[in-house]
Amino acid sequence: MREMWLDFELPIKEIEEKIENIEARLHEEDKEGREELERLKKEREKLFHQIYSNLTPWQRVQVARHPNRPTAKDYIKLILDDFFELHGDGYFGDDPAVITGLGTIGGKKVIFIGQVKGGTTKEKIYHNFGMLHPEGYRKALRVMKLGEKFTKPIVVLIDTPGAYPGIGAEERGQAQAIARNIMEMSGLKTSIIVIIIGEGGSGGALGIGVGDVVLMQEYAFYSVISPEGCASILWKDSTQVEKAAKYLHITPQDLLKLKVIDEIIKEPIGGAHRNPREAGEEMKRVILKYLNHLSQENVESLVKKRQKKFESLGIFLE
Repeated sequence: MREMWLDFELPIKEIEEKIENIEARLHEEDKEGREELERLKKEREKLFHQIYSNLTPWQRVQVARHPNRPTAKDYIKLILDDFFELHGDGYFGDDPAVITGLGTIGGKKVIFIGQVKGGTTKEKIYHNFGMLHPEGYRKALRVMKLGEKFTKPIVVLIDTPGAYPGIGAEERGQAQAIARNIMEMSGLKTSIIVIIIGEGGSGGALGIGVGDVVLMQEYAFYSVISPEGCASILWKDSTQVEKAAKYLHITPQDLLKLKVIDEIIKEPIGGAHRNPREAGEEMKRVILKYLNHLSQENVESLVKKRQKKFESLGIFLE
């Protein structure tokens, strides 16, 4: 896949191009060339750490939206031992913006649900950029109910700019579908692990985002509205995205402090797209940790704690 650089990564790109030029003409006897190559690689690594240790909220949004960032379909291959896809909501149709099915992770059988943005332009159009229609939320709920019936834990990967806002979606009950999912998930008698892997956009994310634990990858974001939408509403100026991203408190670090999420899943430096296998291994490790932990809880206790967790969100004292 072609390397795509974000604007704040351009200093790294310059070093990368120098490295490629040296590697293209390097031969075994070129001692000076090898020393220069080693120096540039160390400089590249240092610059990566320097830049990614000081990302602004808006820069994190850009990383979360990187076109090469792994999708839920990629993570199926990276973290699941096997997967059997289930289609359709049983009422209207099959929404390709969400993939659902039965899988195994580390020998443990799970229900898997993931929002899919797609990689290529053709895939993005097919998956509707990860924006679910009502049948997508109903499809997800239908499969979650199977998890409850057969007492299998549910693993949900969230990556969406929001629920699809089209007329057809509204006519088929978009708001009702999201509301019902939130209500049903809050009482499902099985464990639920939710992970935001890219964009966690508004009700589009929350419609499958009620869990016993809510996790975020290090460079993902989770927000009630996109920075662009917020800037347009508050300042009537969509260019104020950096200010909006700052005040929305959308980063994993902010949300961990606010107790909206429970843990940050570490990513390779530069984002999951730079080393999807490493990102998948870390995600799998964290999922297995929580699967083991939640399996020791009484299901009635799990449901009470889950409901209390979400009821307490937004409560604060001045």
